[in-house]
Amino acid sequence: MIVFGCGGENGNDWGYAMFAEDESFESALQVCEKHVMAPVEMLGDEGSNRDVDYLVLLRRGFRLKWTASNCSECAASRGHCGFDAINYQFKCFCTDRPHALSCKPSRNYNLGLILGSVLGGAVFIILVVTFIVCCYKKEHKSCLYFTSRKKSCDRSLTHDFDGSSNYHGVSVFSYVELEEATSNFDSSNELGDGGFGAVYYGKLKDGREVAVKRLYEHNCKRMEQFKNEIDILSRLRHRNLVTLYGCTSKHSRELLLVYEYIPNGTVADHLNGDRAKDGFLPWPIRMNIAVETACALAYLHASDIIHRDVKTSNILLDSNCCVKVADFGLSRLFPNDATHVSTAPQGTAGYVDPEYHECYQLTDKSDVYSFGVVLVELISSMPAVDITRRRHEINLANLAINRIQRCAFDELIDPSLGFKSDAQVMRMTTSVAELAFQCLQLETDLRPKMDEVLETLKHIQGTYTDQIKDEKTNDSIVDNTECSGEKNMVMEVLEQFTMVRSIST
Repeated sequence: MIVFGCGGENGNDWGYAMFAEDESFESALQVCEKHVMAPVEMLGDEGSNRDVDYLVLLRRGFRLKWTASNCSECAASRGHCGFDAINYQFKCFCTDRPHALSCKPSRNYNLGLILGSVLGGAVFIILVVTFIVCCYKKEHKSCLYFTSRKKSCDRSLTHDFDGSSNYHGVSVFSYVELEEATSNFDSSNELGDGGFGAVYYGKLKDGREVAVKRLYEHNCKRMEQFKNEIDILSRLRHRNLVTLYGCTSKHSRELLLVYEYIPNGTVADHLNGDRAKDGFLPWPIRMNIAVETACALAYLHASDIIHRDVKTSNILLDSNCCVKVADFGLSRLFPNDATHVSTAPQGTAGYVDPEYHECYQLTDKSDVYSFGVVLVELISSMPAVDITRRRHEINLANLAINRIQRCAFDELIDPSLGFKSDAQVMRMTTSVAELAFQCLQLETDLRPKMDEVLETLKHIQGTYTDQIKDEKTNDSIVDNTECSGEKNMVMEVLEQFTMVRSIST
């Protein structure tokens, strides 16, 4: 061990070092008021040589460790322990106030710290209160906006409703009246279930059979669709559009639309639905469906209206299998001077125009694309979407384009129509398939307009009608082309074929 002396009381600085085993060790401890004992590692024979030069030993250096008695107090005052080489004494160095005599916070410092904490807390509270108030105002404003919008919807929808028995020329029914007509909306009277509401069969007190559409929700969006369908159907008159009898008012418990009842279901039902097993739709009937649907759509486009949801489940058939296009909830009025309108794609999977879906640009050619899918359904008897088909053919449009491009019409056209047994049917169905191919083009500019589609279909139909007349085979056809079991019905339809060019548009 070595003791290193560092001075005395008289201010004379001196020092020496010695081993703890030396005889004068105890005397040195008494003389040296400030001293440090530290272990020193001896090298070689130094450990056994007591005559070692202390100065050499000191110059060689050694590591010294100690713990000051007041370091904990220094650390508590946010300082760090150190040694004042000038005054040869311990010193607590302050990191934030290097020239201060003490690291303990002054009274002013404590006051500043308290004031800072109080002000910081106050600012924080103010910010929190401001945030809560803003959120409340935003929510309240949103509620006011919704309420205002709902009231606006109510006013726009029912401007003529209050105190009136009609709206835009259609009757206003009470909820109770329609509830009674449908036997309290009995499930056995349900005719169908769409995306916006269920349709029920009903019978009014005056004896009229009606179809009542019951919208699922009573909100502003549904009211807009409700009003939209009323506005469109109330001003349109066409033999191939379903007739709207009336609706309920804003005071009704539910939004209800009342249409003429079309008894023979939809084209989708007859092609691959519940009615498909009741009777097969022969080619003349299907051809007429194509012509009359095109006639209705051409009329809509001439009236600056885009249907937006053309599909076989929206094409109704009456007892004579004549077409009634329905469901105008998604329809849009099309400005005369516009090439398109921008709107989020709406419609049914398998029928939506790909370009409309990608670019959000709605045109009358969007209906043309959907009608192209309908044409393919009519010649193939396949559904527009079928997940049991191969991946790239789940959508009927893709399947049809592939088959038509390969001229594999026999893989597309329903053989039950007489595709292989009747040369005239083969030519007609092939011509319809080629027309559908034009309607299904991805680029809208390559698709024909609906009036052009109608003229092409009339030409195809006229060729077949002329042959029917020349062959005079009406009697044999009646026995094999019944729709819904009604005798002589097809005869009436075939007679209508010759009159198709005079159909009102």
